Amino acid sequence: MSGGTSEVDLAEGVSHQVAMVMDLNKCVGCQTCTVACKTLWTEGGGREYMYWNNVETKPGEGYPRNWGESGGGWKSAEHGERSPGEIPAQGDYGRAWEFDHEAIMYDGSDEPLRPQGDPTWGPNWDEDRGAGEHPNSYYFYLPRICNHCTHPSCVEACPRKAIYKREEDGIVLIDQERCRGYRYCVEGCPYKKVYYNARTKTSEKCVFCYPRIEGSGPDGETFAPACAEECPPQLRLVGFLDDERGPIYKLVEEYEVALPLHPEYRTEPNVYYIPPFAPPQHSDAGETVDVDRIPREYLEELFGERVHRALDTIQRERERVNLGESSELMDLLTDTNPARKYRLEVFDDA
Repeated sequence: MSGGTSEVDLAEGVSHQVAMVMDLNKCVGCQTCTVACKTLWTEGGGREYMYWNNVETKPGEGYPRNWGESGGGWKSAEHGERSPGEIPAQGDYGRAWEFDHEAIMYDGSDEPLRPQGDPTWGPNWDEDRGAGEHPNSYYFYLPRICNHCTHPSCVEACPRKAIYKREEDGIVLIDQERCRGYRYCVEGCPYKKVYYNARTKTSEKCVFCYPRIEGSGPDGETFAPACAEECPPQLRLVGFLDDERGPIYKLVEEYEVALPLHPEYRTEPNVYYIPPFAPPQHSDAGETVDVDRIPREYLEELFGERVHRALDTIQRERERVNLGESSELMDLLTDTNPARKYRLEVFDDA
């Protein structure tokens, strides 16, 4: 624990910053979040290949393929000069798969249901492959959405100023009327979470389900993003980073166990992750040995140097609970109350 409250870094002109924390120890890779987002926002109309929310297996090449090596972001913490990036090739996303449901489900065909044609890549193509050698192989799942960064390089990249951060909550959106599909935003985002719609000739991305958090539905109720609400193990917390009474502030700023993905891109993401634990390694004789199954070096590549302290903090708090002591941190990570996991109505102006 850092020993006190920390000052939250909000973007200039942004009143409050909406944020999400995902506990990777709870993700089972079921893709329910992917389906919820896909059916709500990205079905059809040139969006067939898009997954605003995707879940990929790590270690793995991800979606789009090798996105972590495509560049983007900023050259320094001063955010004065963008780092050059690349636009992924269409083949690195994969194409929309088509299935012959009619023949197999209604016309009596005894063929298995499988993609038509010969696909060569797609979202989570390397599912569950992971790394390591038996009996110490390992993998985990990494859900990803737009990070709604404090310093989004996609916003700076757009010559039309079609991408912007909302003042009330820091959500990054694309004005579809202003966008001309130049794709500098796709190039500039180091997480490759902006997509180009070839049919409409505009860019599109995760909108953090802003109509849901605004209560724009028929009954005026406020809901967390669909990816969070529909998640079976409820691994996501949603709220505001600057809500000092909320769990996100405590996990990110006080306990410092929720970390951004690839902080070296310097965009300052507002989606954070609780790093994954795994059982220790086993010897060939089946005995437990004191070696991390998921190498700390690999986790450091994803979450930066702070991952060591985060894992040590969580381990220490887990041991306290095992000894019968109380732990606010463990209470936060195991809380199942939706009213505390989703705090979206704490600021009147958000």
